[in-house]
Order: sequence, then structure tokens, then C-alpha cells
Amino acid sequence: MSKIDTAALDQLFFKARTANGFLDKPVPLALLKEVYDIAKMGATSMNTQPTRYVILQTPEARARLLPAMAPGNLEKTRTAPVTIIVATDTRFYEHMGQIWHRPEGKAMFEGNAGLAAATATRNGTLGGAYFMIAARACGLDCGPMSGVDLAKVNAEFFADGRFLANFILNLGYGDNSKLFDRNPRLGFEQACTVL
Repeated sequence: MSKIDTAALDQLFFKARTANGFLDKPVPLALLKEVYDIAKMGATSMNTQPTRYVILQTPEARARLLPAMAPGNLEKTRTAPVTIIVATDTRFYEHMGQIWHRPEGKAMFEGNAGLAAATATRNGTLGGAYFMIAARACGLDCGPMSGVDLAKVNAEFFADGRFLANFILNLGYGDNSKLFDRNPRLGFEQACTVL
């Protein structure tokens, strides 16, 4: 593999920003499918792929989510072209026969609730991050949010308890006039320890 070019790095990271508002421009379902087809290729332990994406495209679907949003996230969620509930499938292991090359994968997780929960949480979050990077690669802007009452989201959308909401992701074409100034990042010496 070779290093990707600066323009690609800019689009994915250096010039990409958390969208705080979006243009009134629809996001086609075909583009969301393309984003997923890229994101699903991201690495998860034992290829578990526990992330699930509930795509809210209609005002009626989004209205079900709004009571759970923190006040600062309410309007931008209401007006986003697409809002995605990034969730985790607590019984992801039921698909292990399809996605893992060893038959004992399902039994390993099915018989160990702690391992299954930790694997689902960690890899479900990775899947959400891959989805954001794939969305940026496809020309979309992302507004990830944790300012949400996840218990309310779970009660409204996942009453059977199988899926658990992780975070909310607004998607579309960002309105640059609504961007906040970029906040500083920690330096290498602050965030990394070399042993």
C-alpha cells in the first residue's frame, strides 16, 4: 500500500469538520448504500460487524427521535437531510456463521455475555467511525452527536432490546456558514506514550 494523497487526507481529516448545519439538498439512498458498502470493509475483531444503522430520511421518522435530543442538537437534527441512529446489535454473533471462517465463533460469544457486550460496544463504535470516514470519502459532511438520551432512543426505536443506540449522526452537505472554529488537538507527546 502507498500513502494516499494530501487532497484525500484533507477531505477525510484535515479540512473535514463536524457539520453544525446542512444545506437543503437531499442525500440519495443510493449514495448511503455506497457509503455503507465502503464502511462495511473496515476491520472489526473476528469480523463481528455489530454496527447497525437506522436511517431516518423522513420528517415523520425524525420526529420520533427529536424528544430524545439535547436542546443544542434539536434543530440541526430536525433539519438535517439524513439522521442515522448508529446502534449496536447485542446478538451480532447470530451472524457469525455467515461472516467468520470458524464455526465456533457463535458459541464463543453466545456463551459469554461479558465478552459479547464488550465486543459489540468496541466494534460497534468502530463501525460508526468507519461510516463517517466513508461518508466523507463520498462527499458528505457528518455531524456526530452524543447529546442525546440514549435510553429514550432505545425505548422508541429498539423496544425489543436487541439493538442499543450508540450515537446519532447527521449527514448531508454541510452549511459552512454554521461551522464553529476548529478546536485544538492534543500533541503527540500528550496523547502518545512510546515504550
